[in-house]
Amino acid sequence: MKVLHVDTNHPLLLEQLAELGFENTEDYTSTKEQIAKNIHLYDGLIIRSRFSIDEQFLEKATNLKFIGRVGAGLENIDVRYARQKNIFIAAAPEGNSNAVAEHTLGMLLSLMNNFDKANSEVKKGIWDREGNRGVEVNGKTVGILGYGNMGKAFAKKISGFDVEVICYDIVGGVEDDFARQVGILEFQQKSDIVSLHVPETELTTGMVNLEFIEKFHNPFWLLNTARGKCVVTEDLVQALKTGKIRGAGLDVLEYEKASFETMFASKPKAFEYLKKATNVLLTPHVAGWTIESKEKLAQTIVDKIKAEFC
Repeated sequence: MKVLHVDTNHPLLLEQLAELGFENTEDYTSTKEQIAKNIHLYDGLIIRSRFSIDEQFLEKATNLKFIGRVGAGLENIDVRYARQKNIFIAAAPEGNSNAVAEHTLGMLLSLMNNFDKANSEVKKGIWDREGNRGVEVNGKTVGILGYGNMGKAFAKKISGFDVEVICYDIVGGVEDDFARQVGILEFQQKSDIVSLHVPETELTTGMVNLEFIEKFHNPFWLLNTARGKCVVTEDLVQALKTGKIRGAGLDVLEYEKASFETMFASKPKAFEYLKKATNVLLTPHVAGWTIESKEKLAQTIVDKIKAEFC
């Protein structure tokens, strides 16, 4: 079986697929249109997020038997149509869930203890102890939106503190020893910290808007290591200004390009506010992007392909 790789990944992916008898071809520079002309020659496709795999592309992939998405989300693949064509889809949310959980926890501790602000001030010769007095995690209620691989991993990390952990998910029966599943009304009534771990879908796009935010009983810290389009940035900024949101840790942004690989060209006014706000922490979509997760992601894809085809 011939496999086309259109994104670079950990070398073990190429090595182990070759050991299993697959013939690898690497093409990291051709355009989507150029690749579409030859995709019929391949049985498998390995991709991160360089371009979308839409119905038009899949129509030309007449021999495609599997797609390996080296990452967690599947929003860049027309999953419904791929499955209609009996194409096996392997994603790897298990591969970077620990990395995402650690990053989310790090952002939370940084926000609540003013690490970014304090670090910047001390380097400028400013010694403001009272202005950088922190807030403890202990005693808070942590609300996790979306309780799949990522949400569960974060719940396990945060449960080491003296906190109540609750989760909300459209799928029932997902609670475990680390989080109690609740309805959205209790979630909004009790949460002091809200962490997003949902995929990008029609339901979650723009989910965190002003109407959603205003229904929370307590001012809260917001963490988003999921997808940028789940949060309406202008509404987030308004809530930060009023204090309804006490601080925000954002690894993803509404304005990101689909590939996640380069910064967006436009500079919206709301983003300018986020850049200057001392209670906002920004990172470039790297929550799941560790040295260890790069290997785990690749290994997960190999294992799933092996289980299905070997």
